[in-house]
Amino acid sequence: MTKTAKHLVVGAGPVGTETARLLAEAGHEVVVVTRSGARPDISGVGKVAADASDANTLTSLSLGATALYNCANPADYTIWERVWPPLAESLLTAAESSGATLVTASSLYGYGPCSEPMVEGQADRATDRKGRIRADMWVEARSRHHVGRVRAVEVRGSDYVGAGVGSNGHIPRQLPTARKGRTAWVMGSPDQPHTWTDVIDMARTLVAVAGREDSWGQVWHAPSNPPRTQREALTDVLAAEGKPAVAVRSYPRLVTAVGGRVSRLMRELNEMAYMFERPYEMSSSRTQEFLGMAPTPWPEVCRRTADGN
Repeated sequence: MTKTAKHLVVGAGPVGTETARLLAEAGHEVVVVTRSGARPDISGVGKVAADASDANTLTSLSLGATALYNCANPADYTIWERVWPPLAESLLTAAESSGATLVTASSLYGYGPCSEPMVEGQADRATDRKGRIRADMWVEARSRHHVGRVRAVEVRGSDYVGAGVGSNGHIPRQLPTARKGRTAWVMGSPDQPHTWTDVIDMARTLVAVAGREDSWGQVWHAPSNPPRTQREALTDVLAAEGKPAVAVRSYPRLVTAVGGRVSRLMRELNEMAYMFERPYEMSSSRTQEFLGMAPTPWPEVCRRTADGN
C-alpha cells in the first residue's frame, strides 16, 4: 500500500476506530465519516460529519482515496432493512465514481446456521432477514467487481471482543454485572463452543486486504482464536483483571419467547439465537496463510477486553 495514501473510513465504532488508528500509525491520510463527526479522537485522523447514505456526498469525500472502508454497524437490528440498502448502494456508487477500493467489514450472518466450522469461500445460505441483507450486499458488490465497475473485498468476523466493544458485544456486555460478582445471563447455551474476533484483528485484516489486489473480489475471515464457550470467555476476561468467575446462566426460553411477542428487538434477537444454541465456529486458516497473519494471543485479547470496556 502506498505511503501517505488517502483512506476514507465510514463508521467510528470499535472496528472503524481501530482501522483508522492502524492507518494513521502507518503514515496515511485518514478521514473518518460519521453522522455527528464527533469520533474518533485519534491524532492525525480527520473527522467529517456526513450522511454516508448520500451517494453524492460520499462520492465527493472519496475522491482521491485509495480505499473506502465500510465499517458501519447499525446496532439496532430493527432498522437494518431501512438503513442498509441505501447505505450499501451509496458505498458502491462512491467506490465506482472515485476508483477507491471498497473494503467491507462484515459478519458471519450471511452464512446462516452451519453444522460445521465456517470457512472462506463457502456459500451464503442465510434465510433470516439480517443474514440475507448482509449476503445480498456482498452478492451485489462481488457482481460489480467481476464486471469491472468497482474493486471490492469483504472481511468477516465473529462476535467482537477487544477494546471499545461495550454493550454491542456479548462478552463485554456482561462485564459491569460480572465485576460485581453477580450472575451473568446470556442468550442460548453458555456451554457451546463459539468463535470470538478481536476488533484489532478485524482492523488488521481490513488494512491488509485493502493493499492486496490478489485478495479483491473475495471474502476473508479475520484471524481468530480457537472457540471458547460464553462461560469460558467471560471467566477468562474476568481472570485477566484479577476477578473471580461468576455463575453464567441462560435466559429461560419462556422469557425470551414472551419478550419476542411484545418487543421487536427481542424478536430479532431470537431470530439469531441459533448462534448460541449450537457450536458456532469460524475457521480463518486460509486468511492466516494468505496474509501471513495470526490472531492476537487469547490472553492479550482478554486483557484488551477487560481494560477497554
